[in-house]
Amino acid sequence: MSGPPRLELRRVSKTYQGNGQLVEVLHDVSLVIEAAKVTALVGRSGCGKTTLLNLAGAMDFPTRGEVLLDGRATTALNDAQLTMVRRKRIGFVFQSFQLLPTLTVKENIELPLMLAGERNSSQAALERLRWVELEEKANAMPYQLSGGQMQRVAIARALVHSPDVVIADEPTGNLDTASGDQILALLRACAERFGSAVLMATHSAEAAAIADTRVRLRDGRIASIEHGRS
Repeated sequence: MSGPPRLELRRVSKTYQGNGQLVEVLHDVSLVIEAAKVTALVGRSGCGKTTLLNLAGAMDFPTRGEVLLDGRATTALNDAQLTMVRRKRIGFVFQSFQLLPTLTVKENIELPLMLAGERNSSQAALERLRWVELEEKANAMPYQLSGGQMQRVAIARALVHSPDVVIADEPTGNLDTASGDQILALLRACAERFGSAVLMATHSAEAAAIADTRVRLRDGRIASIEHGRS
C-alpha cells in the first residue's frame, strides 16, 4: 500500500479580519500535491495563490480544514516541531530572491543548514552550487549577480537540505525569458532529481506549462484542475 500524499489540503478555508469585517480569502479548497511532481497555481492577483502557499508551507494555518504533510496536520505540531519542519522539510523560493546582502553566495545557501544545526554545511552548499552551475560565484556577494543568477542561488538555498516540499512564489516574475526558462528547468529537476513536491504560484503561461498539474483559482475557490504538461 502507498502512504499518504506528500502534501494535502482538505476542505481548507482561510478568513482574515479586514476593515471591521471578515474576508474569506480561500473557501473549501481540497488539493493533493504529489512527490516528484510540479503543481502550478494560476489565477488573477487576489485569487488566493499566496495565501494557499503560506498554508502549504506551514507559515500560516487554515481557519477551517486541514493541511497535512505526509498525513500529519500542521495544526497538530507545536512551535518547535513547526520550526524544524520549515527548516528541514520545506524549501522556499521567492520572486524577490530574498538573499541576505551581507553574506556571500555560499553563506546564503549554508544558512538554512546552520540554523538547523547541521554539520558539513559548506560542502552541501558547494554541491548545490555545482548543481545550479554557479560554483565559481561561491564567494561573490549578491549585488554582483544578475537576477537570473540570484534566483539560481535562491533555488540552491531552497534545496540545500533536500526538502520534501518546495514552495515557489512567482519564481520567474522578475526575470527575462532566458533566465526564466533556466529557473523553470531547475524547478522541474527539483521534482525529478530530488523527488520534491513542487508547488508554484505563477501568472506566467510558460511557467504553468512545465507543471504536471495546473490548479486554477478564482475568488478563493478551485475553478479547475488540469493534469498533464502543456
